[in-house]
Amino acid sequence: MSVLFIALPLALLLGAGGMLACIMCIRGGQYDDLESPAVRILIDEDSLPRHSDTGAQTTSEVSPDRATDPAQIAQDRSH
Repeated sequence: MSVLFIALPLALLLGAGGMLACIMCIRGGQYDDLESPAVRILIDEDSLPRHSDTGAQTTSEVSPDRATDPAQIAQDRSH
């Protein structure tokens, strides 16, 4: 019976800490974008334009919204 005086408050503290951590992650935007990380692995970084001394286009010169959106890049490559 005396174990309950230690185990119950400890369990409540751990549960409250987990719930607090979950709420902080949700409010911080951790779960806002669930699509891009899954598609980002499919992007071939070698085919993206790089800045060089020869005057080649950089990724900022190639439509910024399309160059940085992994889902859009994967969709463009599939067509």
